[in-house]
Amino acid sequence: MGPEVAVVGAGPAGLMAAEVLATAGASVTVHELHRSPGRKLLLAGRSGLNLTHAEPFDRFLGRYDPSAPALVAAVEAFPPDRLRAWAEGLGQATFVGSSGRVFPEALRAAPLLRAWLARLAALGVELRTGHRWLGWEGDRLRFSTAGGEVLVDAEATVIAVGGASWPRVGSDGGWTATFAADDVEVAPLRPSNCGVLVPWSEEFRSRFEGQPVKNVEVAWDGRAIRGELVVTSTGFEGGPVYALSGRLGRDAAFPTPLVLDLAPDLSVDALTARLARRRPKASQSTWLRGAGLDPIVVALLRESTGNRIPDDPGSAAALVKATPIVLTGVASIERAISTAGGVSFDALDGGLMLHRRPGTFVAGEMLDWDAPTGGYLLQACFATGHRAGRRAAAFVGLGP
Repeated sequence: MGPEVAVVGAGPAGLMAAEVLATAGASVTVHELHRSPGRKLLLAGRSGLNLTHAEPFDRFLGRYDPSAPALVAAVEAFPPDRLRAWAEGLGQATFVGSSGRVFPEALRAAPLLRAWLARLAALGVELRTGHRWLGWEGDRLRFSTAGGEVLVDAEATVIAVGGASWPRVGSDGGWTATFAADDVEVAPLRPSNCGVLVPWSEEFRSRFEGQPVKNVEVAWDGRAIRGELVVTSTGFEGGPVYALSGRLGRDAAFPTPLVLDLAPDLSVDALTARLARRRPKASQSTWLRGAGLDPIVVALLRESTGNRIPDDPGSAAALVKATPIVLTGVASIERAISTAGGVSFDALDGGLMLHRRPGTFVAGEMLDWDAPTGGYLLQACFATGHRAGRRAAAFVGLGP
C-alpha cells in the first residue's frame, strides 16, 4: 500500500487529483458530500459538456483573471491538447465546434464520468460518499457522516470542494469560514458568468420575456463583447453579460449603465443614411423598422429613453449605436454558472499547497480565479486538480 492521501470533493478537480495520485502509487480515498460523484460535471453536460477551447494558447491563457503564476503554470502543464487526449483515453473522442469550443462527441458528461470512475476504481481509489468536510482537528480531517463525526489521518490532502454556484449539487461555499478560521486568506465568493438585473417596465417584460436580442455588442467600463442576449423577467442572460458579470460584481457601483450597440455591423453614418429615408407621415415605429431595426430593438430604445426616441436621424442612429440600459445588479450566486473569489494564491505555494498547512493542497473553483464560459472553467478545474495531485504525490515521496 502506498502513502495514504485524502481528496475532499468528487468534482473534476478532485477526481483528477485522485487519478494522478493513484497512478503515482498513493492509496487514495475521495470523500464526497453527496451520494454520487461529479454532480456539477453532469449538470454542465446538459448543455453539451464544453471541456475546453481550441483557440491559440496565448489567447487562451489571457482569459483567466487574475492570471496568477500558479494558475498559468497549472494550465501550461495540462493544456487543452492534454485534456482532449485524456478524454480520448477514456474512449470519449472530442471535436471542435464552429466557435472553437471543444466537446466530447457524445455531447454528454455521463459516458465520460462512467468511464472515469471505472478507471479510478481499477486504480484502487476508494470513494466515500455522504462525508461533509468540517475542517481540521489538529492535523486530522473532520467529516460529518450519517453515523456521526469521523476523523481521518492522511499524509497529504487535496481539497477541491468548489465555489458557491448551483449549491444544490454540492458547492455551497461553506468551506470559506473554515479556511478563514485557520487564517487562510480567502477573497469573498461572488457570482460570475451570470445574468444581470434590469428594472424592466411591465409592458416590456410581458411582451419580450424569453426573446433574443441577436447580434448585439455589449460594453461596460471600456470592454465590449459581441453576441446574443436573452431578455428575462429580471434582466438579461447570455454570453456577453456572462463575460462581463464577474467584473460587474467586483467593481460596479450599482445602478450602472450597460451600453448596447444594437447595430454593430453598421456605422453611425450608414445607419443615419438609412434613417434619413423616412416616408412622410410614417409613424416612429414604422420608420425605425423600415431602417431594419427589429421590434425588440425598437422596444429597447423606448425602454432606454422612457419612450422619447429622437426623431432626428443622426440622433436616433447615435442612440442605436450606444443604448444605455441601467443595471441594478447581477444575479444571485445561486443562479450563477460559476463563482469568482476564493482561496488567495498568496496563501499557496507554486504547487497549490497551503503555506499554513504543509501537505494540504487546494484545487478547482475554490481558488481565486475567474474565466468566461467557453471551456475555460472546466479546463482550469482539471488542470489545477492535475497540478495539486502531482505536487501532493511529490510531497509523499512518489514523484519529482
